[in-house]
Amino acid sequence: MTEPDSSNELQALLDAAVDAIVVINHVGSIESFNRAAERLFGYQGRDVIGHNVSMLMTDEDRHAHDDYLARFVATRVPHIIGKGREVHARRKDGTVFPALLSVGAVAGGEPPRFVGFIQDATERHRLDDESHRLQTRLMHVSRLATVGEMASGIAHELNQPLAAIATYAHACDRLLGVPDPEVEEVQTALKEIADQAVRAGDIIRKLRALARTEDAARVPSDVNAVIEELTELIQMDATSHGVKYRRELTPNLPSVVLDKSQIQQVVMNLVRNALEALALGQLDVAEVLVCTGCTPEGDVEISVCDNGPGVDATVAPRIFDPFCSTKPTGTGLGLPISRTIVRIHEGTLDYQPNVPTGARFNVKLPSIRRDHL
Repeated sequence: MTEPDSSNELQALLDAAVDAIVVINHVGSIESFNRAAERLFGYQGRDVIGHNVSMLMTDEDRHAHDDYLARFVATRVPHIIGKGREVHARRKDGTVFPALLSVGAVAGGEPPRFVGFIQDATERHRLDDESHRLQTRLMHVSRLATVGEMASGIAHELNQPLAAIATYAHACDRLLGVPDPEVEEVQTALKEIADQAVRAGDIIRKLRALARTEDAARVPSDVNAVIEELTELIQMDATSHGVKYRRELTPNLPSVVLDKSQIQQVVMNLVRNALEALALGQLDVAEVLVCTGCTPEGDVEISVCDNGPGVDATVAPRIFDPFCSTKPTGTGLGLPISRTIVRIHEGTLDYQPNVPTGARFNVKLPSIRRDHL
């Protein structure tokens, strides 16, 4: 009976693998190239056996890979051995694609040999990009929904400067209609018209800024300044609900790298939830408080509190689950989207009962601390 050829058995096993597998020696020459590798790179095994594996790489990864091999042969200290990483690979036709590469050392041989497992990451990149686009759209839709919910309160506030403009305009018309008009009175009325027009324009500008779609731009920011920009809009919305709005902003907080519009969206959503919860209660003084501070770890915290009924204990564990809503017409997406935004910023968003009553939502964001610079 003929003994099986171990090299043929090994090649058969390699060819049965789904992933591309390339075996190289200590100087990087290819010794084995399985069928999946042929399909992935477009080469036949006979075209690459004996050639340096760098023919499958871009120039940048080629130099790094040669350095890794030489270092391991000299020191036996692994840097890429046993670890997965993403590289850029090159096919026979010259096209470059992202690839996941895992390299292992073949045991029991000197000089050492290495086996690489390669997966095409193109589809994963496409899915990641599509997921990012969908997530961005969803966050923008949520932002527009929040702005839409604020519309009635803001429209009421916007009517005030518009009504004042109309009143002063009629006054100017009346003053200029008399034989000897008082110029100073007309000038005073015109100044009031200009001031009220600026106020109305400022309200619209802030509302448009909150609703605007733009590419995420994370920059070092002062959290207090980010919240202060929302003050007028929140104040108008709170007033229309008969709610007192307060701020307690701790000065001199460390900076945070953030996308201002996204964090403002989170704060506005939490405030809107508080206002709607307060509308359900019978309170002499309904109040929403936005405060900032520094955690013991040195990070920055934003808290939105109210003195309403709070979140029911049976609902609290699921409050951040998609489609979990206590509002009859709610989508249940505001809090999950807010938590996603905060997680994108490497922070946390959590709920706890407020003391003595109400709800408290805490946003924690990593700060730029001096020891990180």
